[in-house]
Amino acid sequence: MYLRTILATCLVAGFALPSPAAAQQPAAPGPRLSAAECEVWARELGFAQSVAGHDAAAFREHLHEDVVFGAQSPEPQRGRDAVLAAWAGILDGSAVVLRWYPTRVVLDGSGELAYSSGPALYEKTGTQGPEYRLGAFQSVWRRDGDGAWRVVFDDGIRPQPATAQEAEAFMQQQARCPQG
Repeated sequence: MYLRTILATCLVAGFALPSPAAAQQPAAPGPRLSAAECEVWARELGFAQSVAGHDAAAFREHLHEDVVFGAQSPEPQRGRDAVLAAWAGILDGSAVVLRWYPTRVVLDGSGELAYSSGPALYEKTGTQGPEYRLGAFQSVWRRDGDGAWRVVFDDGIRPQPATAQEAEAFMQQQARCPQG
């Protein structure tokens, strides 16, 4: 989004920018989640899979019509088309390979809004081999009129350099919803 959060423009530029060490640390597992929270969890995984599969149409389907990416940025991307344009190099894999998974999902009392967050791994091919960075994402989801959960706000923490071992550890994590 780890994406999520996540500014598309900062994703590519983020390879040169340091960030606080705490940003790399994924959140500790939360309490057992409800079936509705696990539904959002699954939707988040599907969102990540749309990027991994270079499927712009599936990615678009996860975006609310009025989505805002880079919510903390001075110039956030507003609307599906702006997000798709900003994420073109990520969606086609030419800018960076991005992977993420949720570690937290929480629904509001109405059951119509949800928050998700977790770690994100960025991989960029360099002349010396792959470069890895770890960051984090945060997303706010809204249940749309058709019942599908769609992202309305998304942002992330600039990734920090990571070792190949840290990248491997990220990829070995199980992304199953901790349903109660």
